[in-house]
Amino acid sequence: MNRLYDFLRRHPTAVDGSWAFGLLVATLLLPASAREDVWRCSALAVAVAVALAVLGTLRRRWPEAMLLACFAIGLVQLALDVEPLPGDVVFLVVAFTIASRPHRTYSRLALAGCLVAPTLAQLRWPDDGDQDSSLAAEIFGTGLLTITFCLAWVLGDSLRTRRAYYSELERRAERLERERETQARMAVTAERARIARELHDVVAHNVSVMVVQADGAAYVLDSSPELTRSALHTISGTGRQALTEMRRLLGVLRSEDGGAATDAGDYVPQPGIEQLADLVDQARTAGLPVDYRVEGTPRALPSGVGLTAYRIVQEALTNSRKHGGPDVGATVRLRYGRDALTVLADDDGRGAQAVLYEERGDDGLGHGLIGMRERVGMVGGVLVAGPRPGGGFRISATLPLAGAADDAPAARCGAADAPETRTDPTRPDLT
Repeated sequence: MNRLYDFLRRHPTAVDGSWAFGLLVATLLLPASAREDVWRCSALAVAVAVALAVLGTLRRRWPEAMLLACFAIGLVQLALDVEPLPGDVVFLVVAFTIASRPHRTYSRLALAGCLVAPTLAQLRWPDDGDQDSSLAAEIFGTGLLTITFCLAWVLGDSLRTRRAYYSELERRAERLERERETQARMAVTAERARIARELHDVVAHNVSVMVVQADGAAYVLDSSPELTRSALHTISGTGRQALTEMRRLLGVLRSEDGGAATDAGDYVPQPGIEQLADLVDQARTAGLPVDYRVEGTPRALPSGVGLTAYRIVQEALTNSRKHGGPDVGATVRLRYGRDALTVLADDDGRGAQAVLYEERGDDGLGHGLIGMRERVGMVGGVLVAGPRPGGGFRISATLPLAGAADDAPAARCGAADAPETRTDPTRPDLT
């Protein structure tokens, strides 16, 4: 049955031709009418019946042309006195077909034909008999036939409306699907950027400290065993700290993917302003002199702002060790304002070439300042990074406190929320 149904759907012209041929046969084999005993012998009547069968066969292939042909055949029947035939049912089918199509002009033309054709047919071929009863019967018959034609048109128009409704639903579903796919890609991109920032901040800083300590330990291995032991102890502690932060990051990612962490206590909270003193002590232990000061009245900060400030200082100290030279010294300032927290981190080293802090660095793979820009942008702040007058490098970030979200969503790190970032080598010393 399904195969038969599929075949009929794939061959609509053959289906229409079948019932149109049946109408033609019925028209030619019906007994003679009371008004004209020899109509079956009329070549004109046969031609009209054949033409109606052709219209029924081709109604779905060329519906507009078949409608115009229906008007022409109807006028021929009226003009040449060819009485209504069983094949005139094709007029109803064509009206239904035209009304089900989206072309409203032809649909209105078909409706006009449905309203006018029954009246014209009744006037052209009135019923014989008693005048009073015949008039009432003619009015009733004409009204019934008109209702039949209009009902065919209404059914077709309802089918057109339903098709348009389903088509709109399909377009809307496709549009929503595309939007969901776009949002999913944006979410994946934002999540990848967040993971890249976290991995960079966790790995780069701690590995930098370990490399510096390892180089120092190798240099004084023979001459100063105590310094070597201290350096190895620092390397061990830094490695454990890196593993702890990595375990925390992986635990967060695993829980976001639907897997619950086995022991929530294994994953320490994100660092904040409170951990800056430990970060500075770690840098000092690694051999980088750091002048750390807090200005203003410290107060509780949103976790997003605190984490951003911590990561900025962490990246700045890491860059000072990597690019500042052997005798570099660093300065870190936290300034609590009424509406913003200002983070200033600079050094007096040899600074960095422009290709190292513009765009993605000279190798196209840099992520440090990119991560800073994204983090500052997530809290609506302003980042200034560039060479310092007289040598060295400065990073200054202004982080607004009013309206800052505790946990800024990672999806906000798109281009539309990028912070104002500029390089200003002539800016006066803020210290």
